[in-house]
Parts: sequence; structure tokens; C-alpha cells
Amino acid sequence: MKISVSFRLLLSPFKWLRKIRGFRLVYTPLIAIVIFTAVMGVILGTLQLQEKNQQESALFRELSLAKQRIQLRFVNNFDVLVSINRELAASEDKERLRKIAYEQAVDLVNNNHEIVKIIWIDPKNQWLWTAPLSNNKSDWINRTQNDQSANEGLNNAIELSRSTNRASFSQFINLNLPSNDPLEKERKTVFWQVVPNIVDGEIIGYLAALYTAQGVLDVVPAELKAQYRFTLLTDNERVLSISSDRNTPKRAFSNQTSLDIGILSPNLVLRIDTYPPPTNLTFRMLIGVVLGLCAFVIWSLWSVLKQMQVRQEAEASLRTETNFRNAMENSTPVGIRAHDMEKRITYVNRAFCEMTGWSAKELIGLTPPFPFWPDSRREELVEKMNEALESEAISKTGIEGAILRRDGSQIETRTFIAPLINEKGTQTGWITSLIDISEPKKIREELAVSQERFVTVLEGLDAAVSVVDLENDKLLFANRFYRENFGDNAQGHFKLAGNPSNLDTLRDVAEELQDSTPGIPSSFLYQEAESEEVQLDDGSNKWFEVRRRFIPWVDGHLAQLLIATDITIRKEADDLARQQEARMQFTSRLTTMGEMASSLAHELNQPLSAISNYCMGVAKRLEANLDPSLSKDILPALEKASEQAHRAGTIIQRIRGFVKRSEPQRKFSSIKTIIDDAVGLVEIEAHRHRLSITSQLADDLPEVNVDPVLILQILVNLLKNALDSVREAYPLSSRWSAPPVMISADLDTSTFPAMMRIQVTDSGGGIAESVLERMFEPFFSTKADGMGMGLNICRSIIESHHGRLWASNVMDSERTKLAGCTFTMLLPLESPDSMENG
Repeated sequence: MKISVSFRLLLSPFKWLRKIRGFRLVYTPLIAIVIFTAVMGVILGTLQLQEKNQQESALFRELSLAKQRIQLRFVNNFDVLVSINRELAASEDKERLRKIAYEQAVDLVNNNHEIVKIIWIDPKNQWLWTAPLSNNKSDWINRTQNDQSANEGLNNAIELSRSTNRASFSQFINLNLPSNDPLEKERKTVFWQVVPNIVDGEIIGYLAALYTAQGVLDVVPAELKAQYRFTLLTDNERVLSISSDRNTPKRAFSNQTSLDIGILSPNLVLRIDTYPPPTNLTFRMLIGVVLGLCAFVIWSLWSVLKQMQVRQEAEASLRTETNFRNAMENSTPVGIRAHDMEKRITYVNRAFCEMTGWSAKELIGLTPPFPFWPDSRREELVEKMNEALESEAISKTGIEGAILRRDGSQIETRTFIAPLINEKGTQTGWITSLIDISEPKKIREELAVSQERFVTVLEGLDAAVSVVDLENDKLLFANRFYRENFGDNAQGHFKLAGNPSNLDTLRDVAEELQDSTPGIPSSFLYQEAESEEVQLDDGSNKWFEVRRRFIPWVDGHLAQLLIATDITIRKEADDLARQQEARMQFTSRLTTMGEMASSLAHELNQPLSAISNYCMGVAKRLEANLDPSLSKDILPALEKASEQAHRAGTIIQRIRGFVKRSEPQRKFSSIKTIIDDAVGLVEIEAHRHRLSITSQLADDLPEVNVDPVLILQILVNLLKNALDSVREAYPLSSRWSAPPVMISADLDTSTFPAMMRIQVTDSGGGIAESVLERMFEPFFSTKADGMGMGLNICRSIIESHHGRLWASNVMDSERTKLAGCTFTMLLPLESPDSMENG
């Protein structure tokens, strides 16, 4: 029993080995088959996927070819239409060229199945001719009811072309054709292409070509349409035309692309579908099992060879491109250098090395500041370079700099900087180009200095200098004096040039000279014009002495030079002299009238005295008569006559004293007496104008040391002015309600010492603020016949008495408007001599 157990234990490893060996014998082929099947499945899947990719690639390639053929056909048609337009727009031998253009249009229609007809249209949308005149391709439209829709599409395309000055396409037009028409499918959808004929920026006509959507698909080669189905769609998936009615299976491959036939064309989509044969998976698996490995090896070798060939072609193209770029960079006179992101130089071309005198090996690896920069400008150039790297605007306009050559010479440069972008769109540095601007800058500086000298002379003139182009009324030049007085436009020039008729004449002359033979007669250009005086009508009332002449401007156009000198001060001096002469004549007349008034007062005084004496004598004789009736009736009349004669004599004495010419004589006088005399002199004129004067005098007024005649003269002047103000404010019919002119006198104790205050107040319309500021100036007057000396003389008299005179307005009770004016006069109570001695 122990022996059997031990034997079984010894035999157990061998059993496990037998089991493992049997497992290998049974399952190894199965595993190999599974592995082989899996490998074959992978191979078949790979082959099927590759076949699909190849079919899709072929499909895309054929679609691209078809798209290219269609686009090329439209480009060729457009070129032919443009060529026809050039023939139609020719100015010489029009008949022959238009016949040639018509023949070209007929050939284009006959040789292109997609074009139905071509129409030549004038700018007013009138059809001039149709090519061809009659054929089977276009007559069918006229025989149907589709003219209106076709013409509407044509008109819309013309309007679009007119607004854009480009060739345009109409929308797609669906035509209603009878179902029995054999060409119903081909002619169902049409559209127009309109090509404008533009000469010197203006459209002189249009060429319109009518396309059929089905004809566009006929451009695709027949061998492609035999293998694939092509469909022309709109962007909203509407089918316009199809190459075949045969349906494609569900497993067919399909692809589509946008068909761009023009800038203003409607969106078209070209779709391609395949007709793959039914797939037999079992047959393909058997073929794959037999030929899989061989095909895989062959395909692998072919792929390697293809990739090697593609790589060799890419390397050859790269070498060609590199050689071209090197030749271009080395031949250009512009210096080029490249920087990395740390501003380190990574590349320089030959021109840059020649520009600096340094070799490429010495320059590559340098960082700013560079040794070829002048020492005095290194900080400036570093700052400019940093600003240009950060700002796109500066990098586009360029920065001015300088380069110190190795031999010590210096040149001026302009540097343009642009970012350096790699194929992944990442910036790897900057590329800079330098241009030598030493000579142009030197020339510009010399021209600037010369122009500065010339402009300085013109800017320093105290006369307006301007130049205007007579063709477009543009201001070409204006100096400082012109800009300060007339601004930066040509309106001031034309104001000074004269009336509009003269300006129209000048423009006509300019047009005639420009239309004449080349060259402007120098005798006409430099003919000196007589000066004329012009007054501006802009409210400034300035006068200018104007001289004009024609000059040729720098661009060859005719221009007008105008020099205007301000003579306003001279004109004002002439006017002032004439006014002074008129005032002197008026003063002379006033002096003569004063002398006559004095003589008249002297002559009338004696008769008036005699009348008064006779009346008094008669009265005394009548008093002796005891007849009561005589005493009652005659005596009062005689007394009144005597009183009026005495009053007339008093008035005559006042007038004589007022106009009597004598030296000023101060004496202590009663203000009441002076005011009464003044009121008596002016009262007659007041009554004549239905106005009145009232006096308001304080009690116990002291006498003042003044010249009574001069003070009387001032009061008379102020009272007359007050009456004039009231007379202007109130019409004659309502003057009975006008308040009287008030003259008052009192003591002003607000000053020390106290002064005599006399005020004249009226109820007129007041005085404007602008007049208040100037009313005491010499020769200033608001009256048409006034001399402007009255108030000035009054103030001079008051100031000679060490007094003051001023005016102020009076407001109404609501303080909303002026209700009159008050003239206030202050006179010292003591004489000036005693005040100075005190």
C-alpha cells in the first residue's frame, strides 16, 4: 500500500506533463487559426478602410477637378466678356470692332453649352443686340411665358453691378416649361451674369450672359459623369441640376464643396456621389486570405517608395526655395536682420553687412545696444527699438536711426520691424529691414531750411497773403496774417477778391487756359493788377487794399495770388478828419448864432423897458381917475402887460448872460437863483413839447463859490437832455401823462466835507450800458446831429470846480426795465483856493 502510494506520487508530475502536452497539441492549431484569423481580420479591415479612404480621396480629387473645370470655364467666359466690352468701348473704328465683338459673342455662345445667349445693354437698360439673333438655344424662352421672370432677374443683376462696379450674378430663375418639352430638364433653371463696361470710372454699358444650371454641369468631363453623379445645389439644399437620374445605393460615398464662381455670385454647392458595386464579403475574405500577405508586403514596399519619392520632391523644393530666398535677400539693397525673442541677432543679409562694415559672423549673437550704433545715440535708439517692438503703428511707419560704419562714417537709416511667425503661428522673434535715407534726408533738410526762410518772410508780413486754386476753390497757401483774420479756408480770399461775377469770370479764364495748348502765357500770368479798396461785409467794417495776379502752382494748375493790406486805420482817420471838419463848421455856426442872440437881446431889452414904463405910467394916471369901471377893467390888464414885459426882459437878460463870452469868474452865488434861471430858460421849450419841469430845493441852502454862468450852462444842457429823453419815450398824444423832469438840490453829508448835490431826473427810456461807459468821451453822441461835446464840456467844468458829475439809470418798481436816468452833480461848498490853503 505504501509502495502504490509512493509510485502514484512519482507518476503525478508525468501526468501533468502529458496533460500540458495534449493541451498544446489540441489547442495550438486552434490558437494559430484564431491568431491567423484575427490577423486576417485586421488585414481585411485595414484593406477595407484603406479602400474607403482611397475612394474618398479619389472622390475628393474628382470633385476638385470638376470644381476647377467649372471655375475655369467661368473665368474664361468672364475674360471673353471683358474682351468684348473692350471692343465695344473702343473710340476708333467702332463699326468694325463692334462687328468683331458680336462675332466673338456668337462664337462664345456656340462653343459653350452652358451659355444660352449674350445681350449688349446700354446704361439705360435698352437692349442693343442679342447674340445670336435666333437659334434653338434661346428662342424657346421667347416662345414661353418666362420673359417677365427672366427680365426681372436681369434687371436685378444690372442694378447690383451698377452699385458695385463689378461683375454680378442674378438669382436662380425657375422657368415654367411644358412637360413634353424634350429639353425641359436642361432648361428648367437659368441665371444671368452681368459684366459692366467701365471707361474712365463710368459705366457705358453691360454684357449679360444667360446660363443654364444644367449647362454648368455639362462642363464636367463625360468620363467623370459616367462614374459619378454630380448635383448642383443652392446653399439651402435646393437642387438646381443633376447629371443623372440614376439613384445611388445607400452605401455610396458622397462629398460636396462650395462653388465660388464670382465675387457677387450666389452661393452654389457642387455635390458628387459614387456608384460602388455590391460588396461580396466572402469573396473578398477569400481573396484576402490568399493574397493578403502578398498584397500587404507589396503595398508596404510601394508606400515606402512613395514616401521616399515625396520626401525627395519636398527636399528638392526646399532647396530651390532656400536658394531663391538667399538670392533675393543677397541682391536687395535693403539691409535685413532677424532677432529672437531676447532681441539677439540671429540672421543678417549681405546688404546689412555692407551697410555696417561688419561680417555676418561678427554680428550674429549680438544684443542691443549694438556696436554699429553711434555712442551718442545708443540710449535713444534702444528706446525707439523697444517702442517699435511694442507698438504695431510705429513698426509699420518705421523709426529713424543711424548706423556707425566700421570705417567711422555715419549714415541715416529708417528701420521697419515686423514679428517673425513660424509655421505653427507662434512668434519666434522679429525681422527688421533698414533703408539708407542719408541723401533723401539731406535734400529734405535743405528744402525745409529754404522753405522756412521763405515762410518766415511771408509770416512776418502785416498783410494777408493767400493762394487759391481757381479750378476747385481750394486754399493752397495762407500766411499768419491771413489765418488770424480769415481762418484756414478760402472764403476770406473770395471775400477780398471781389463780387461773385468777378469770381465766375476768373474761373472761366482758368478753364480756358487749362483747355488751351500746353503752357500759360507769361504776359498773362505776371500782368500786375491795379489795387482796389474792399470793405468786408462781415460786421467788422474793415477795409483792405487788395492786389491780385495769376500764378502757375507747383502742380501746373492755374492759381490766384492775393495780397491784402489792412487800411482800416487810414480809412477811420479820413472819416474822423471829415467829421472834425463838419464839427468845426457846426461850432462856427453856433458861435455866430450866439453873437446874433447877444445882439438881439441887447436890441430887444430897450423896447421892452419902454413898454413896461408906458404901462406903469398909464396905470398911475388911471389911478387918479375915480371911475370904478376903468379901475376894474383896464388896470388889471395894464398890470399884467407890465408884468409880462418885465418877464420878457428878465428872459432876455438870462439869454444874454448865457451866451455872453467872458472868462470864468467865481463868486458866491445862490444855487436857487441859478436853478430858477435854468428852469426859466428851458421851460419855454418844455411847454412847446407839452412837458413840464419841477424843482425840489432844500431849505437854507448855503451859497457856493462857483461861476454862475458856467453852472447855468451845465444845468440848461442837462435839462434839455432830460426833456429829449422824455420826448422820445412818450408820444405827443400821451405826454399829458408823462411825469415832469425833476431838478433837486440839497446837501450831501455822506462825504467829508459836505458838498452841494444837484440832481436832474427824467422818466425816459434810460441809457444803455454801452452808452453809459462812453457818454462823457469827446465827440461821442447818440444824436444824428449831435457834436458829442456837451457832456464832455460839462464834466470838464465840474472838475475845474473840484466837483464830480456822473449818470445812473433808474429802474421801475418791479426792477424789470429802465424807467429813467439821473444825472448827479457834486460841488464843494468852499472855494478850491481856501481848501488848498486850509
